[in-house]
Formats: sequence, structure tokens, C-alpha cells
Amino acid sequence: MQIVDTIAGLRAARQGLKGQVGVVLTMGALHMGHLTLVREARDENDAVLTTIFVNPTQFGANEDLSKYPRDLPRDLAMLEKTGVDLVFTPTSEMMYPKGFQTWVDVTEVSQGLEGQHRPGHFKGVGTVVAKLFNLTQPDIAYFGQKDAQQVSVIKRMAHDLNFPLEVAVCPTVRETDGLAMSSRNVYLLAEQRTAAGVLFRSLQAAVGIYAAGERNPERLRQAALRTLHDEPLAQAEYVSAADAATLEELNAISIDPILLSMAVRIGQVRLIDNVLLPLELNNRRDLTRVLGG
Repeated sequence: MQIVDTIAGLRAARQGLKGQVGVVLTMGALHMGHLTLVREARDENDAVLTTIFVNPTQFGANEDLSKYPRDLPRDLAMLEKTGVDLVFTPTSEMMYPKGFQTWVDVTEVSQGLEGQHRPGHFKGVGTVVAKLFNLTQPDIAYFGQKDAQQVSVIKRMAHDLNFPLEVAVCPTVRETDGLAMSSRNVYLLAEQRTAAGVLFRSLQAAVGIYAAGERNPERLRQAALRTLHDEPLAQAEYVSAADAATLEELNAISIDPILLSMAVRIGQVRLIDNVLLPLELNNRRDLTRVLGG
């Protein structure tokens, strides 16, 4: 596995990767969700390139940039065992040099949900992903369903800016109690970790009434919220039932597919999760097709 930490080094090493190249963009603090994306890329491509970069521009003023978990030696060891060919580990100064003033802003699918609660977040995401696509030149880029709105933003950006690549969306990887794997899960204390299972249970509550024939978006939201309210440590920031393609909130009897999503605080830790309805859409082929249109 080759490790490079300069743009010139990346470009030289990228030229040495032959055939079809898959990329997995990460902020480090790797877990099984990341490694599942890497294995998918390994199975489908001649070479796999991974990036590790904690992107400062997608963190808000009151968010956890300084506390974000970082363990580069551990991450690199995990990637080497998974069969990655090349890892790019740039610095913030390299990605945003003095005088940097060019931004990528996807203006519609970024507005609601996370965009509403984290102003500027997707401007940072769109910019860094566009830069990394340009630098890594992949044929396929792999992302996880857990960050469904991010996927939609990236798909729209890649389409609008004519990046010659496929954006592949892989199902959320979960713990045994259903909690979506996330680098932020390490922040949870023991009692909070137990409480965090309520996110998946809340989604399942809405899935249950959907399976019984309910199509009213507000009733789906309320079913999830009732379960969340049963957990004293959980504070819901939002629960959404949105059109899976446009991410516009649904306010009337709706047709499929629906993206049911939420952001919940367990203590100081902010967690997100989602599921597509109907459930059979939660596989790579349909996720890639449906999310973001």
C-alpha cells in the first residue's frame, strides 16, 4: 500500500494505478462501515484509492472539529489489511491554501434536513468532494446510505459538473442493536450508547405502520417521534419524511419512495440515520438509482 501526503505525490502515484479505479473518501476514524465500502471497491475495481482528510469547511462554528477522533496509524493499518493500493492524506493547508476562494454550492437538495440545521455544511462537502474527485480521478466513488442527503448533494454535483464517474451508494452498516456505524459513536458513554439504539427502533416504528398500509407522511413522522420520546436521553432535532429524489418534505398522502430520516442528540453527541420506504429499496442498486434522482 502506498501512502502519499502531497498533491504532486498523489498525481504521480495515480498514474501508476492501471485499469478501473474505485475511491472511498473518508475523514478517518475508520469503522466497519468504511471498510465495507473499501471491500466493495476492492471487489469491483482493478485498484482502490482511499483518502483520509478531516475537512474543516464542513464543520460549523459550534461543532466538534477539534475533538473529531484522529488515529492515522490505526486507520492506515486497517486499510492495508483491506487491500487498498493508495492512500492520500493531505493537510488542511494543502487543500485550502492561503487565498483560497472557490466554492461548490449545490443549491436545492442541500437546503432541508441537515442543510437547515447545519448551515454551510454542504458547501464544504461539495467543495472538498469536487477537489478530491479532481485529484483522484476515480471511475467509481463509493458512499454510504447513512449520509443520504450528502449522497444526493454529491450525485447532483457530479452530474452538474460533468465528472466522468459513477457514484455508488451502499447500504448502512449497523451494530447488533441497529445503531448505524459512525465515527461519532466513540463519543457515547455506556448509558448513552444503550440509549442510542432508539434511533433504529424509531425508524422501525414508522416502517411498521408503513408496512400496514400507512402513507400519510405526518403519521410516519409521529410514529418515529413517539418511540424517540420514550427514551429520556434522546432529543430529536428533526424527523423527516421526504421525497427520496428531491428531499422535499412531504405534507400529504404520498407515493413511494420516501426517505425517512432523523437527527437525534444523545447527550452532546449528534447522530443521524435513515431508511428508504419501501424497504426493498435499501440495497445498492436501488439506493444508487433513487437517492438524488
